[in-house]
Amino acid sequence: MKMKFCGVALLALMLCGTGALSYAQGPGGFGGHGGFDGHMAALLNLTSAQKAQIKTLREAQRATIKPLFQQLEQLHVQMLNATANGAFNQTTVQGIASQQAQIMAQLAVQRESLKSQIYNQVLTAQQKATAETLRQNEITQINERLANGSQAAPEAPAQ
Repeated sequence: MKMKFCGVALLALMLCGTGALSYAQGPGGFGGHGGFDGHMAALLNLTSAQKAQIKTLREAQRATIKPLFQQLEQLHVQMLNATANGAFNQTTVQGIASQQAQIMAQLAVQRESLKSQIYNQVLTAQQKATAETLRQNEITQINERLANGSQAAPEAPAQ
């Protein structure tokens, strides 16, 4: 049972790490599709000048986040090496996973910092109101999924 839980936890962490990397390094740069590019830019009706301001804010943050992504990639390689050929050492895997989690937490802080800067320095009052409505809608959707149980963790395959 413990081994099954560790396997599921490892899989979840790997998926989160992969998701974080693809999210953060997606077409929209740091923030990806969930940032202030593409769909969000259209919903908020950002001007070209606002998009340029956001790009400047992202570029200023790039020096901080690039090493974090490099560390995350290095840890991913360490995890792959540590679990090669079905190997599993809980202490080793837990150590790598803890380091990954710390970096992902730092990236989350950086992402929210950037969002705050955009909100406070770039958006107009109307855009802030629209952003708040979108945020509330997202919270509602999450709460609905939680209430319906649709986000329950998948069961590990029997071995």
